[in-house]
Amino acid sequence: MSTPASSGLDGARRIELTRGLIALFAFCCGAIVANLYYAQPITELIAPDLHMKGGTASLIVSLTQIGYALGLFFIVPLGDLLENRKLMIVTALVSIASLTAAAFSHDPVWFLCISLLVGFSSVAVQILIPLAAHLAPDESRGKVVGTIMSGLLLGILLSRPISSVVAGHFGWRAMFGAAAVLMVVVTSVLAFTIPRRQPSHQATYFELIASLGHLVRTMPVLRHRSLYQGLMFASFSLFWTAIPVELTRGFGLTQTQIGLFALIGAMGATSAPIAGRLADAGHTVRATFIALALAALAYLPALIHPAWGVGALVVTGVVLDFAVQMNMVLGQREIYALHATSRNRLNAVYMTSIFVGGACGSALAGPLYEHGGWTLVGWVATAFPLVALVHYLALGRHTAARGH
Repeated sequence: MSTPASSGLDGARRIELTRGLIALFAFCCGAIVANLYYAQPITELIAPDLHMKGGTASLIVSLTQIGYALGLFFIVPLGDLLENRKLMIVTALVSIASLTAAAFSHDPVWFLCISLLVGFSSVAVQILIPLAAHLAPDESRGKVVGTIMSGLLLGILLSRPISSVVAGHFGWRAMFGAAAVLMVVVTSVLAFTIPRRQPSHQATYFELIASLGHLVRTMPVLRHRSLYQGLMFASFSLFWTAIPVELTRGFGLTQTQIGLFALIGAMGATSAPIAGRLADAGHTVRATFIALALAALAYLPALIHPAWGVGALVVTGVVLDFAVQMNMVLGQREIYALHATSRNRLNAVYMTSIFVGGACGSALAGPLYEHGGWTLVGWVATAFPLVALVHYLALGRHTAARGH
């Protein structure tokens, strides 16, 4: 399952992208990206154990996402220059070390630094997705990316309930230890089954990084899609960082019950393959409007009828997840079609924007909740997709319709 070192894109496509290989890609993506979210629902357990002050706990999630954004910007572009499988394995090994260090950490400052490294080393997933796009034929690329993204998104959504249950029964350190063991399995899978791909692109590392600015300046679709998903992910991260606090303090739920809440939210991952098929069929403009509109409306049940309690929050979680995941896949399908030999760099710009937005949303969760409770969190979280929707209606849909 390897290609010659000089084969580049054309050689990579000689690998048959079987259903088994697609499933393997999806599993690896989900397992790797889950590292970013294990801490999200259990900050109320981690903070007192490490003697963290007040709103410092939300920094655990923010720093993990900031680390991921840094990795996306500085590591993922190397996928257009270096052999892909080797690059993924190196980052996965760093991930194993950082997760193990987190499990044994007792110092709050050290743990925050490790959180940054956990995020930074989890970027192998964003090398794997463009590799799948290279292997997929043009006519089914959206379907393939959507299927693999469903694995990634299930990793995001299932990591929270799994983390809540494991931490509730065995302690939060057991969760990080288990994550390190899972990454050992994933690294072995990457080493023995993922195809090799040596890009044909020739440049120095600094030229590669500098080219990111050129891509942003010359590709409106990339700029717009990065903006929309960055705003969507800010809302997504704000919700999922604040909701465990609200469920604990406002409703007295246990960690297991919070895990069940997050598990219900995982139904939103069903939108990923749907979005991929819609994109392949040429319905990107309409589907994007639906995704942005749904996200802007998602918080209304909990804000207008707070007496509905946890049920209203469940509706918000499911609708928001569905909309965010749909828009993400639609955006990836569009940017991968812009320039085949730049897919890792295009993905780096797109995903960096997303996780910068996510880090901002997570950082806002603590201060907003302390100052205005869930009501303030909900209105601010609504504003993010609303801004994206207004921009899309004014400018973005015309660019998308023209296809450039």
